[in-house]
Amino acid sequence: MARYHKIDRSYLGLGNPQVDDLVRDWRAACSVEGRVALAAGLWESNIHEAMIAASKLLTQARIRPDDTPAWELIASWVDGFEGWAVADHACSAGGRRLVADPARLDTVEGWTSHPNMWARRAALVMTLPWARLNHPKPHETEARLRILGWAEGYAEDHDWFIQKSIGWWLRELSKHAPELTRDWIAEHGARLKPFAAREALRKIGG
Repeated sequence: MARYHKIDRSYLGLGNPQVDDLVRDWRAACSVEGRVALAAGLWESNIHEAMIAASKLLTQARIRPDDTPAWELIASWVDGFEGWAVADHACSAGGRRLVADPARLDTVEGWTSHPNMWARRAALVMTLPWARLNHPKPHETEARLRILGWAEGYAEDHDWFIQKSIGWWLRELSKHAPELTRDWIAEHGARLKPFAAREALRKIGG
């Protein structure tokens, strides 16, 4: 696994079903405060499966009564993102916290100029819920356009993973707002790597 992920950390060789079983038991046994504390410790272990488990512990639509500690913990991880395998699980957890409080997009916008490419990428991956809305309300449309502005700013960042994240976000958007996707590509697609532009339109055609 270390050779595959190319990141210097410990790997236990556990499959996702095994991690899911552990997380289910821990979630049932812990309070919200306990889950946040456990997630913090798991992440700090720098063990691949433990970091995934940390993210999964905090991946739920509602965290009551206060999800601020969970959000702050997830956001604190972003600086240290090193690869997609762990980061995408953390982004899934973070996306739910963003939907719970969209004002947190102000924090995410700061990542768009982060020196760590994986943090810049997280700004798009964590905001995928706004690409997937079928009938966005006015404030959701405003957020969607804001995020598309971030993607525009990334268009000439030719790192493969950044380009892939743009294509991914737009591909998801195309399933719900095909004309908006086509308009974005018409205006900015020439600045993308060709594969990213193709990915954006893959579900709807050029």
